[in-house]
Amino acid sequence: MLLARLFWLVLLAMVAFAANSLLCRAALRQTEIDAATFTLIRLVSGALTLCLLVRGRRAIVNGNWLSALALFVYAGAFSLAYLTLTAGTGALLLFGAVQATMIMAGLWAGERLRLWQGLGLALALGGLVILLLPGLAAPPLGGAMLMLSAGVAWGIYSLRGRGVKDPTGATAGNFLRAAPLGLLLYLLSQGGLPYDAGALYAVASGALASGLGYAVWYTALRDLSATRAATVQLSVPVIAGVGGIVLLGEPLTWRLLLASATILGGIALVVYGKQRAV
Repeated sequence: MLLARLFWLVLLAMVAFAANSLLCRAALRQTEIDAATFTLIRLVSGALTLCLLVRGRRAIVNGNWLSALALFVYAGAFSLAYLTLTAGTGALLLFGAVQATMIMAGLWAGERLRLWQGLGLALALGGLVILLLPGLAAPPLGGAMLMLSAGVAWGIYSLRGRGVKDPTGATAGNFLRAAPLGLLLYLLSQGGLPYDAGALYAVASGALASGLGYAVWYTALRDLSATRAATVQLSVPVIAGVGGIVLLGEPLTWRLLLASATILGGIALVVYGKQRAV
């Protein structure tokens, strides 16, 4: 029974993470909303949802400004990147950068890679090169760099959240702190609040895919090892890629397939090697 509950929690969280990519891409492609406005609405609606969850549990809203800054950089770069990237390519770059950031942090802290882990890291980096090599099917370099930056920021945010006693309360506080930064980005970009489906997509991204999605994920994390948590997140680019093809009519290219297999396979080798070493 507990295993079935964990499975559904993990599945719901991974779908929510992938939904962020699909909602952002759909909003920027199909509606009048701009990236800065999407970011602002997402942060504000996420903050409100998480604060309601925390208050419902009679817990404390906390967090800190450094984590909030990392959250803001992630959210802003994420939205700007999806002006030019497809959902699948963006999710692949995002979660590849997240995992790479966390792996590099481990190496910096003194961890050592075994043979299979070293091969996996080289394979993942090679897949990134394949994806970004110039050519007709290569994603725009500017968008790719923005999404890689978003992944690094989210990786830093995740690392800073390790060991937090109440992750949901901390995330609520970080969203609250990041919202004024989102407002500053909105004012600097001279965006305009839309009155079409774009605003609804942003609210869904913030309240459901981010707010409730993160709460579900943190609930599941209590029963997952770090290596299993890292492994299941590799499913997000696949879910986002399939969703982009089916729901948004985005193209499936051989370059994306090859890069996906190489990057995700390489990261899986690193994670699996770490699990074997424990």
